[in-house]
Amino acid sequence: MLIEELQGKALDEFFQGILSLETIEECYAFFDDLCTVNEIKTMVQRFQVAKMLHNHNTYSEIEAEANASTATISRVKRSLNHGNHSYEFVFARMKEQSANNPEK
Repeated sequence: MLIEELQGKALDEFFQGILSLETIEECYAFFDDLCTVNEIKTMVQRFQVAKMLHNHNTYSEIEAEANASTATISRVKRSLNHGNHSYEFVFARMKEQSANNPEK
């Protein structure tokens, strides 16, 4: 885990802060205060790429829809295949929440 070198009280508090957010609106406000627009765009793009790879989209489909470079797609694919498997449990939880709340 690459993030282990950053582990400590400050990072724990940061993650606790994120976990305290309860609504999409709170997330918008918090990340607007925390990040630049480009930082948010980068995170969103990587998440889109991960979701599309998870759904077995091709590189060309991902390039077109997510406007991502092949380098970004490869980097995200490496995380999917050799990372902490966090994308998989996030996608599973999102699918479960969607099934439990079909109006969203």
